[in-house]
Amino acid sequence: MVDKHTGGPKKVKKRTEKHIPKEHPKEYVMDKRDIRKKENSLVKKIVFSIIFIGVVLLFIVAFVGYNYVMDSLQPLDSANRERIEVEVPVGTSTKGIGEILEEEAIVKDSTIFNYFLKTKNVAEFEAGFYEFSPSMELEEIIDVLEKGGNNTPISDDYKILVKEGATLEEIAEEFSRKSNYSKKDFIKVATNEAFIEQLSSTYPKLLTDAIKNEDIKYKLEGYLFPATYDYLSHYTIEEVITTMVGKTDEIMSGYYHTIAEKDLTVHSLLTIASLVEKEGVNLEDRKKIAGVFFNRLKDDMPLQSDISILYALNKHLEYVTIKNTEVDSPYNLYAHKGLGPGPFDNPGEEAIQATLNPEETEYYYFLADLTTGDVYFSKTFEEHLELQNKYIEEKSSE
Repeated sequence: MVDKHTGGPKKVKKRTEKHIPKEHPKEYVMDKRDIRKKENSLVKKIVFSIIFIGVVLLFIVAFVGYNYVMDSLQPLDSANRERIEVEVPVGTSTKGIGEILEEEAIVKDSTIFNYFLKTKNVAEFEAGFYEFSPSMELEEIIDVLEKGGNNTPISDDYKILVKEGATLEEIAEEFSRKSNYSKKDFIKVATNEAFIEQLSSTYPKLLTDAIKNEDIKYKLEGYLFPATYDYLSHYTIEEVITTMVGKTDEIMSGYYHTIAEKDLTVHSLLTIASLVEKEGVNLEDRKKIAGVFFNRLKDDMPLQSDISILYALNKHLEYVTIKNTEVDSPYNLYAHKGLGPGPFDNPGEEAIQATLNPEETEYYYFLADLTTGDVYFSKTFEEHLELQNKYIEEKSSE
């Protein structure tokens, strides 16, 4: 390359990436090494700190975990010896049993319980009802499970009590307290036409065409027999209601012949018995009350039972007023003669027996003293008013 000005060769300046001062080149290299050393040292400190923190955290987790496991292996509450009945449904796995025990407050942790089970040489546990206590050791719980449970429940927690005189709605309420179903669920099934038709086919002597009356509020009212029923979690509402209706048919089978002899129907018998159930307390009074009802029916008089008014109102009242007796309902036996559409509750066997064996009297009226349970009978309306003034109005004014 030729220089334009001199005509001689052009001098080319040598390029370098960085300009290193001519003065003290060794010191510059040393500074760079020091920086790298400091950077490496800082990195080592950070890595060490991270490792140290990780080790500490692992130690803490291990310590807490160990304590939790050891605590979970102990009884939930060594001071609580309350016996708790627990249902193990058919087909429940050991894992499922652990979850049930934790839910029922028998063990602290179902996962720890299941791991503990794996350390034991145990077979599959049977379904059934078991009694445990929060104070039990895990070994004791396993021993109970190995022995097997009962086929039926022991405690009232797994029993449905249908009281004498309970209405279908009250039974639905009781059922909802003991099951995972609601009151509305029970009533929905109890009013399902296809289901009722199926029951009628199964129990034709009990559920006759009389329950097809369009004015009936609940067609199975009166047909759910008062008793204590076992309830298992796998039971459906249909199965429970079928059991109750089946119990009624079982009881009534001993009376079907007598009912026919007395020129009654099952429906009319249960309707009268449902009134007798709540109007009287003992068998003697109930027989007289049944006699009063038959006397009034014979003379074409309205039964005028307060029980019918309470059912029509769907209320629990201490006293029925004149205004109450004006309620617009086919169940109002003050306004309508006869028995109404059907039963007003579910009567027990004693009320049924009293209705089939009424005491023959000349009584047309009766009055119950709610404070004492005594029942006063009279032949005329005037006598009835005198008793009412003496035992009801005078006491209510005191």
